[in-house]
Amino acid sequence: MTIQITDLCKAYKGLQAVDHLSFEVREGELFAFLGVNGAGKSTTINIISGILPKDSGTVKVCGYDIGTHADSVKPKLGIVFQSSVADKNLTVLDNFKSRAALYGISGKGLLRRLDELDELLGLGDILKRPVCKLSGGQRRRVDIARALLHRPELLILDEPTTGLDPQTRSAVWSAIDNLRRQHGLTVFLTTHYMEEASISDYVVILDGGKKVAEGTPHDLKTAYATDVVRLYSHTQQAVELLSDRYHVKSERDFADIEVGSTAQATQLILQYPQLFDDYEVLKGDMDSVFLHVVGKNIGGDMV
Repeated sequence: MTIQITDLCKAYKGLQAVDHLSFEVREGELFAFLGVNGAGKSTTINIISGILPKDSGTVKVCGYDIGTHADSVKPKLGIVFQSSVADKNLTVLDNFKSRAALYGISGKGLLRRLDELDELLGLGDILKRPVCKLSGGQRRRVDIARALLHRPELLILDEPTTGLDPQTRSAVWSAIDNLRRQHGLTVFLTTHYMEEASISDYVVILDGGKKVAEGTPHDLKTAYATDVVRLYSHTQQAVELLSDRYHVKSERDFADIEVGSTAQATQLILQYPQLFDDYEVLKGDMDSVFLHVVGKNIGGDMV
């Protein structure tokens, strides 16, 4: 296991930020850590990375106990924080040089590593530019490259694509996918984008410092989300025939029929075959899971 957390607790001035939290992150997986602001995500990350001491519990990272072997853990971590920590007045290359020096990387070794990161993240055209002159997407690529300079085993991404346009978000995720495929990198992700959580291998959802749900995206959607049969023909007939037994929402060009599961969707279609000559079954999504489990959307608003 890359991360093993057992019964972790942390309080601030009487407020329980992390409350008896336990979970595991397997080597090489994309792990999504979800919760509204204030749920305990950042506190947990700060404890994993050795920035913050725990009150109680056990935290092991890459086989080392963070409480007793923090110096052994830190070189194995790469962290991309919500806000860039690069020096905005220095060039990208100078930022990399100062960061690499902390790990004893210089000269030809640094040049080789920059060539590798350039191939992954496309850095060649911005290396000599000051960070303050870069776009948001370019800065994010720099942040990720900076975190990867020393070849960590675990990459922590704290809302890495917030505020980026869809094209740049896609480019960032393409680079992360390449890293996982080529190097077996373990990625620990927090995000407010549920489509990013839906491609993860495993998900833990926090609320008030406590774990309230966990599982694969498929398992969570099966347990907590509602499937929909979207019907593109016979919509008025479906409303009249099914509305007493199902929640049917009629739109201009289609009607959505809520069902509890894919199995129930199959039963419905077999029972009323005359209705279903143009339709699709839509699985519940991670937004629905989060709303069901936490009672709020990911931005924190009550439903």
